[in-house]
Amino acid sequence: MEFKDHGKKPYMFDIEEATIQNNNFRTTIWTGENLQLTVMSIKENEEAGLEIHEGIDQFIRIVEGQGVCKMGETKDNLNFERAITTNDAVLVPENMWHNIINTGGKPLKLYTLYSTPEHKEGTIHILREDAPPHVD
Repeated sequence: MEFKDHGKKPYMFDIEEATIQNNNFRTTIWTGENLQLTVMSIKENEEAGLEIHEGIDQFIRIVEGQGVCKMGETKDNLNFERAITTNDAVLVPENMWHNIINTGGKPLKLYTLYSTPEHKEGTIHILREDAPPHVD
């Protein structure tokens, strides 16, 4: 697996294997006009970061690990909270504050699809600190 953006042309790969092999906080695998796929590795006791995507729906699938998903209409009222683990899917509606927190003893491996691209084509964030600031 070559960890780079393969977007705007046909591409096929083993998504679960790529997600497991990815050790970057975020790696953009494919960016199209209306869809984007990234794989993520969230370290032990770390989180994706509280965020909102205006006008963008999001799908998240947990490939390995365990954690907590929090969501809410405001950043101060995350009234949806669920434990997440391997094979769980999370659907985040547009304009919904959300965070994924790793509560396990190993990296939390996931992939996410955005209904329109959220990140610049080719984005790679090796560490969470490399990602744009989140609202914590």
